Amino acid sequence: MISEAQFENELQILIKNAIREDIGPGDYSSLACIPAIATGKAKLLVKEDGIIAGVAFAKMVFQFVDPNLQIETFIEDGMPVKKGDIVFYVSGSSQSILKSERVVLNSMQRMSAIATKTKTYVKLLEGTQTKILDTRKTTPGFRACEKWAVKIGGGENHRFALYDMVMLKDNHNDFAGGITLAIAKTKGYLKENNLDLKIIVEARNLKEIKEILESEGVYRILIDNFNYEDTKKAVALIGDRCLTESSGNINEETIRHYAECGVNYISSGALTHSVYNMDLSLKAI
Repeated sequence: MISEAQFENELQILIKNAIREDIGPGDYSSLACIPAIATGKAKLLVKEDGIIAGVAFAKMVFQFVDPNLQIETFIEDGMPVKKGDIVFYVSGSSQSILKSERVVLNSMQRMSAIATKTKTYVKLLEGTQTKILDTRKTTPGFRACEKWAVKIGGGENHRFALYDMVMLKDNHNDFAGGITLAIAKTKGYLKENNLDLKIIVEARNLKEIKEILESEGVYRILIDNFNYEDTKKAVALIGDRCLTESSGNINEETIRHYAECGVNYISSGALTHSVYNMDLSLKAI
């Protein structure tokens, strides 16, 4: 994964672009009817049950828009919430609160939905040694927040982007002339360019599992779209030679079964691409 400093930079870029997109040359609705000196207070109201996420991010947004805004927090990231709960109060310039409102709500609603879904998957894995991973199937421009939400929900992050881990999937292997060649070329490239990156290789069947194991230096094998029996066979073949990851056909009904096959990780794009935003609102008080 990327460093904490890189991640922080991604968040700042995200906030700056989101505010630019939403405000543009000015919030004319507020400018037209609310005096610049007016102050007010608003509450973040929960309108459905789930896991709250994005509280710390909301504070970053408020700070970016107006460092003088004050936030009084009652519920922190990762905590369960119920309809009617108040997460925080924000007070200060009324115009600044309104400038921040939509970016805060859009972000927190999606982050909370992701954290809630992730927590559901984490609970389904309780009692196993398997951990849930996200993927790169994220909303363009909003990846940092979505991956943050997975962590808040108790999951783990896969690679952040194409540059912080090598993942040789079926298309890479086919274009490179086969799995063995793809691995060999990758190891050579990393050495020549002094890059210290982990290598994950995808397998489509047990034959490819065996071929991958003939090469050294593979960090994890992606056991993609295998049924339960073949997943068990793959795990047995791999043993402790490298880590294992199941993907494909992962949902609430299948995730526990794949975990019981003995894989170290299960990755699911659904954590970030198939969620409905949690209902939250920011109300003046």
